[in-house]
Amino acid sequence: MTRVRVDGFTVSLDGYGAGPGQTLEAPMGAGGGGLHGWLRNTKTFQTMVGGAGGSTGADNEFAIKGFENVGAWIMGRNMFGPVRGDWPDDEWKGWWGPNPPYHVPIFVLTHYPRPPLEMEGDNVFRFVQGDVRDVLKQAVAAADGKDVRIGGGVSTVRAFLEAGLIDEMHLAVSPVLLGSGEALLTGLDLPALGYEVATHAPTAEAMHVIVRKAVR
Repeated sequence: MTRVRVDGFTVSLDGYGAGPGQTLEAPMGAGGGGLHGWLRNTKTFQTMVGGAGGSTGADNEFAIKGFENVGAWIMGRNMFGPVRGDWPDDEWKGWWGPNPPYHVPIFVLTHYPRPPLEMEGDNVFRFVQGDVRDVLKQAVAAADGKDVRIGGGVSTVRAFLEAGLIDEMHLAVSPVLLGSGEALLTGLDLPALGYEVATHAPTAEAMHVIVRKAVR
C-alpha cells in the first residue's frame, strides 16, 4: 500500500526549515546551509555526491530509510531551483547536475507550465499545477505501489500536512538557530489534524522525530 512520507526534513531549533532569501549561492536561504550537518556527514550522502567515507551510525540509518521503497517524489518549485515567476527558458535543470539522486518520477509544484524534463538515471521532472490532492493522485499512480515522498520546501510540506495527506513525517531538529525564515509548524495544530509523535532518537548532530497519523 502506498504511503505518503516526509523524510529527513530538517528544521532549526527555533522551527525554521529554511532561512530568508534563497539564492543560487544560498539554496537554503541565509544561514540555512548549517541545517543539514547531520546528513552531509553520512556515508549515504557522501556516496550520493560521489564522495568517500562518511558516518554509518544512526544519522546514516535515517538517511538510508529516506530512500527506501520510494516510487515518486513531490517537491515545491523552490526545492527545484531559485527561479521565480514565469520560466525564462528551460536552461535551469535543478541543483543536482545531470544525474539527480531521485531515479523515479518527480512532480514539481508550480503555477507556471513547463515541458517535462528527462535527465540521466530515470529522473523525469514533471511540472504540475493544481490542488495537492490532484497532484498526489498523479504521483501515486506513477509510484506503482511504492511510497510517495514529499520534499521541500516548507510551504509544500505545510500544504500536505494541512490537507491531512501525510502518513509519516521524519523531522531532524538541528541544533542551530536561524532567527527568521520559513517556519514549518507555526499555526498548525498537528493533534487536531490527526498526528502524534511516534518515536524520537537523539544523535550528536540532530534530534530525529517521527510523526505519524494517530490510530483512532
